Amino acid sequence: MADQKAPGPTTYFPMIEKKYGRPVEEWMDVVRAAVAADPAAKHMELVALLKTEHGMGHGHANAVVAHTLAQARTA
Repeated sequence: MADQKAPGPTTYFPMIEKKYGRPVEEWMDVVRAAVAADPAAKHMELVALLKTEHGMGHGHANAVVAHTLAQARTA
């Protein structure tokens, strides 16, 4: 039990793909495009975009945004 990792955003990815019918990479592209259009966009603004324009649930949207922004910071 001690060697188990805490769940992170990527634990949602298989369910996101199943529920919304698109690969996670496509959802990440949506987030990247929104950031490219508005580099000052905040995390919760991006979550709201996925929720309102694409019908994604809050937890799933938050996971996609968190992972996408984390990747951008390490790139």
